[in-house]
Amino acid sequence: MSELILTIFFLLLSVVVGGVLVVFLEKKNQAAFIKLSLAFSGGFLLAIAFIHFLPELYAEAHTTIGIWVLVGFLVQLFLEYFSGGIEHGHIHAHANKKIPYGLLISLSIHSFIEGIPLANTSVDVHNHEHLIGHHHNSLLLGIILHQLPVAIALMTLLRQSLIKSSTSWILLLVFGMMTPLGLIFGSVIPMNTAVPFMDILLAIVVGMFLHISTTIIFETNENHRFNLAKLLAILLGVGLSMSLI
Repeated sequence: MSELILTIFFLLLSVVVGGVLVVFLEKKNQAAFIKLSLAFSGGFLLAIAFIHFLPELYAEAHTTIGIWVLVGFLVQLFLEYFSGGIEHGHIHAHANKKIPYGLLISLSIHSFIEGIPLANTSVDVHNHEHLIGHHHNSLLLGIILHQLPVAIALMTLLRQSLIKSSTSWILLLVFGMMTPLGLIFGSVIPMNTAVPFMDILLAIVVGMFLHISTTIIFETNENHRFNLAKLLAILLGVGLSMSLI
């Protein structure tokens, strides 16, 4: 129970920190900070997908696992139709004081799905730690590193839309609660069905990670030149993931 509470705390903290940073960065180059932090998280997400999760998902001998990875990729593509690509730093604000419900619902679904596999720290029939439990920290860190810049982008969009500050914070916290709610939902799934179900959910999350990370990495800047700072941020993210092996 203490581990569950600690995980929820860090998930919420990343979103709150993102909101607080918007206040301090409002008069600075906020866009550059968002892009570099997203590049770092993109490098990390791509690396943990290839180094940590895909090898072990296939090692579990699920012949259909690739289908579920593809499903996750397509789910994220569908969700971004409504979110406008805020997951990789695209902010399309309109000063009309309207709450972007489509965007919030899309982000909430994405975050809820991400949280479900975090719940599985079970032991398999061979008395070895199950792959999701084995890489629980990698998945948690990947979600936190991505939630932080997304929270910054979301709070920036809400403030630029001239939505009241109190309403902006409420909406940000609602978004922040989605991953913990997914975690809680995953924790109440019966143990005898959790392992195969969690493998499928993790494969879907990995597919979502692949879509987000590749979009972040392969997006170019205004003059279509790969920015050195962005490249270094991506390499740092990859390096962090390799240090967790």
